[in-house]
Amino acid sequence: MGFEHYDVFVIGSGSAGRQVATRCAKEGMKVAIADNREYGGTCANRGCDPKKVLLNASEIIARTSDMAAVGVTEIPKIDWQALQKFKEKFVSAMPIKTEESLDKLGITMYHQSPQFIEEGLLSVEGKKVTVDKVVIASGLIPRPLHFEGAELFKTSDDFLELPALPESIIFVGGGYIAMEFAHIAARCGVDVTIIERGERVLKMFDASITGLLEEESKKIGINFIFNADVIRAEMLQKNTRVFYTRDGKEQSVKAEMVFNTSGRVPSVDMLALDKGNVATTPSGIKVNGYLQSTTNPNVYACGDVADSGSLPLTPLSSKEGRHVGVQLATGTHTKYDFPAIPTAVYTTPQLAMVGLTEDQAKEQGISYKVLSEHVPDWFSVKRLNSKNYCYKTLKGENDEILGAEILAPEASEMINLFAMAIQQKLTCTQFRETIFAYPTFASDMQSMV
Repeated sequence: MGFEHYDVFVIGSGSAGRQVATRCAKEGMKVAIADNREYGGTCANRGCDPKKVLLNASEIIARTSDMAAVGVTEIPKIDWQALQKFKEKFVSAMPIKTEESLDKLGITMYHQSPQFIEEGLLSVEGKKVTVDKVVIASGLIPRPLHFEGAELFKTSDDFLELPALPESIIFVGGGYIAMEFAHIAARCGVDVTIIERGERVLKMFDASITGLLEEESKKIGINFIFNADVIRAEMLQKNTRVFYTRDGKEQSVKAEMVFNTSGRVPSVDMLALDKGNVATTPSGIKVNGYLQSTTNPNVYACGDVADSGSLPLTPLSSKEGRHVGVQLATGTHTKYDFPAIPTAVYTTPQLAMVGLTEDQAKEQGISYKVLSEHVPDWFSVKRLNSKNYCYKTLKGENDEILGAEILAPEASEMINLFAMAIQQKLTCTQFRETIFAYPTFASDMQSMV
């Protein structure tokens, strides 16, 4: 009896994997997809979407707190359990909807991570299947911790499912997840500490701008411990004590809950990629410009798990998945041209960026001019009684917009306009000549170029 055969086997049911599977199935190809967790991927089930629901509540507290001295007489309190129930309305239906949509297309679904037995042969759910093409879109998972007591640390998945908030939390790592969760928890009254091995948080952003965000974070009770290496943790009667070294000295801090927010790594260990002749790097599957494995031409990778040199962001994952799907469906090879990719940190205020940073411009030998200012007196934030509003934009020698960073209450929306301007190669003059509604944060942007 022969093995089941598929034209395309997709590993991962997030935005990238679904794009590939859907396109290939619509072209009449025999397609299978596998996931060892809930169908729908990280973003919808345990990432961007549920996080943003919880963030909405903390943003309301931030806005009313700023206005407390100028007319708002009562700051709201958060009913965490009710908020979690509201969040579940967005999350609970996603796996079923995803499976139903795939089933309608005739896509075979597996609920386990497959393993390569050899090139073109996989093992999944106790069965062996042969494949023409494999697409790996398995995403990222929390970076494992390797010290005594590491098992005491919870992950971002656990935070999003907390039935109640603890009195105190320690986050190890100072990236996106730590800062966003810290703002949620601190504005809900939790005593928060962030331990970061570097000298500041969010190292991909400009230091002067992250410095302002750190100061705002301290005002709401977030404590930062920088230049600290965590070495072990131990369970006390109620709390967990975290030990770290700083300036050659061992110190410690304790909290009711501790979270590993030290970053995320490619989810590939279970796939036996060496047997499939699929090369990897610390950043994921090693791919060429077609998002094709450099060592096995019948394997592609897209989304966060692909070492494509770009950012691990959901909108980009979708576009990479669509690109791989088109190539497989049409039998063509087309290099992926990465667009201007905006990214945002959903703290309050928000931090966002797109395009080149100053360091990148220097590395690439690109001539530029920096336009940077702290503007707490601009009407957009002054009417909110908010103080932290700043920007840094890079302007090219031909008047083009090279890049931008913004710290503002609506930075995540503002950065999209800069992304469009960069993608469409608008000059600063053309951007300034566009008429925006006033008074809005968008209209402020014309003064940033």
